Amino acid sequence: MYKNWWKILGALLVIYSTIAGFLSSVPELPILHESIRNLYFHVPMWFGMIVLFSVSVYHSIKFLSNGNPEHDLKAVESINVGVVYGILGIVTGAIWAKFTWGQAWSFDVKQNFAAIALLLYFAYLVLRNAIDEEQNRAKISAIYNIFAFPMMVVLLFVLPRLSDSLHPGNGGNPGFNSYDLDSRMRAVFYPACLGWILIGYWIYTILYRVRSLEKKNTL
Repeated sequence: MYKNWWKILGALLVIYSTIAGFLSSVPELPILHESIRNLYFHVPMWFGMIVLFSVSVYHSIKFLSNGNPEHDLKAVESINVGVVYGILGIVTGAIWAKFTWGQAWSFDVKQNFAAIALLLYFAYLVLRNAIDEEQNRAKISAIYNIFAFPMMVVLLFVLPRLSDSLHPGNGGNPGFNSYDLDSRMRAVFYPACLGWILIGYWIYTILYRVRSLEKKNTL
């Protein structure tokens, strides 16, 4: 049981942040109104995605250094879960945009770059399926992943700040501050981020174990 404490913690944080996210009080802000509750779901998806992609690039580097196929499996499974988180991030963002900006996809600069960043990892999965030989697939995928990660960081955190954007904290648009992200919201937002990251990591470990068993049975 003591080895699984982080899984229990992740589950409890997600349950808490989901219930509190819908029931707790939030600041009364123009335009955002009750839609600000989406902060508890939209942003944690992106944080979880970034953590999972960080795990994947770590294992890609480890694979290139020692050639252990377990690291290749860990890299691809963490990306699989990270891509799902990215899709959920875009979907929750589109729902939020519909109520605050008037349309689900307004071609805001950060929306566009987020979609491109996610397409980088779709391309990673397509690349893997296009190569039959296992060692070549693992090596080429690892190299691609190492270059894709910094490109993702630039697309999400650098380029949007160089032009006007409707997103908070980009293009001169102020980010959430002490006025709107007050102590009530922080008490839900931070646990939500940690909880969804832990749940994403848990799912990744399960997928890795399943893939490992399938590979052993195949051999």
